[in-house]
Formats: sequence, C-alpha cells, structure tokens
Amino acid sequence: MSKKLTHINKEGQPGMVDVSNKMITTRLASASGKITLGSEIMASLASEGYATKKGSIAQTAIIAATMAVKNTYNTIPLCHQIPITSCKVNVDPHNEGFNISCTVKTNGQTGVEMEALHGVSTAALTIYDMCKALSHDMIISNIQLDKKTGGKSNYERKVS
Repeated sequence: MSKKLTHINKEGQPGMVDVSNKMITTRLASASGKITLGSEIMASLASEGYATKKGSIAQTAIIAATMAVKNTYNTIPLCHQIPITSCKVNVDPHNEGFNISCTVKTNGQTGVEMEALHGVSTAALTIYDMCKALSHDMIISNIQLDKKTGGKSNYERKVS
C-alpha cells in the first residue's frame, strides 16, 4: 500500500485539500517541544520569577502560542481556516529550559495537527526572543505531534 501526498494534484501542483465532503467531527491534536537555555540561565530566571524586562516568559509564550494556533492558516499556505473551540498551552520550566505542550480542539472537517505544532513552535520562538539578551546559545528541539483524534485515523506517539 503506497501513500500519496494529499496536497499535490495529478499534475504535480500544490493545492488545498477539498474537505467539503468530510463529516464534521470533534478533532483534537496535542504537540510538544522544548527549548534549552542551560542551567545557569534557568537559575537566574528562576530567581526573577521567570520574567524578563519584556514580562513573564510563560504567560507571553502562552499568549503567542494561542495567537499562532488561531492564525495557522495565515502562515502555513495550504492549511484551512479552522474554528478553534479550545487551545490549551503549557510552558513548564525545568532545570535546563522549558517544556512546551499545546492541545487544540475543533468541531470540523479537517484536523488540527498543524495548529498544535504551530503553537508549540511559536511558544518556543517567543521564549527565545524574550531570553536572547541573556544568551543566543539556546536550542529549540523535539517539536512533535503526540496525539490526534477525530478524523479517519487516530494517532498516538509511543513513549519510549
């Protein structure tokens, strides 16, 4: 069984997938990632309540991720404009950096995987922007889809 790319037509041209015949279902996607800043910077940030001169790192990243989720179709060219019914973002500090997760939900004809991934990516980039005065030696990594439900196929990443 070979799979084909859904955003490429028979002539090899890109195009938005026609979802008009798909059933409206509740769809959910969760993604995660992390940004590593290093233990010295994290200790310094912890002593300041995880805030910089630009404001609270976690709160700003959560707002940025939520805005990104709602505007994914403006950034990723072949994504549909989707009514988002829920967006939950977590930005949790740890010894070396921040773990980020984003869960998005809709009642629609197409999934919200890209929205969840876009939320995580934007949260990480926002943290980078807020902390770059301290160091440019940060690493954004492990951005991945963890789970999706509600379409023709479900997916859940196996934890190793």
